[in-house]
Amino acid sequence: MQSQAYCVYNQRSESFLCLGVFPAITRFARLKGLIGRLRLRLDQGLWTIPSKGVHTIGVLFPIDLVYLDGEQKVVDIIEHFPVFRIAPLRKQAVSVLQLPIHTIYSSNTQIGDQLLICEVEEMDKQLNQESKAQTPVAQSIIQTYAEMS
Repeated sequence: MQSQAYCVYNQRSESFLCLGVFPAITRFARLKGLIGRLRLRLDQGLWTIPSKGVHTIGVLFPIDLVYLDGEQKVVDIIEHFPVFRIAPLRKQAVSVLQLPIHTIYSSNTQIGDQLLICEVEEMDKQLNQESKAQTPVAQSIIQTYAEMS
C-alpha cells in the first residue's frame, strides 16, 4: 500500500470506519488491490479511485465494501464479501472502500450516509468545525492516531 493514509468518518453515526485507508489511484494499484496481503488490520483499508466495483480474486480474506459517489456519499454496501469473487458494479459509484469485515456493522454505516475522508490533521479541523459537539470517543481516537503518525 502507499504511504499516505486517510481517516474515514461517518458523519451521521459519528463513528470512524478506518483510521488508515490508503488510496489506490494508479491502474496497477487498483488491479492489485489487496492481493498478496495475508490480512487487513482493523485500522487499515484500501480506497480504490476511480472504481465502480472491485474483485477479491487472489485475496485471502473476506472484506466489507462501501461504494461511494463523487461527494463521498454511500451508494451501496456489501458486508463480508467473500474471496475469489467479482463484486457487482454500481453505476453511480466513483470509488470503493475495501475494509476489514465487520467495519460496516460496527460503524453503523448505511446507504445514504455522508463520509468524510481526509488526512488526520484535516479530520481534526473538520470535526472541530462541526456545529454539534464532538464526542469524547472521536476526540480520543483522533488524538491517538495523531500521536501514532
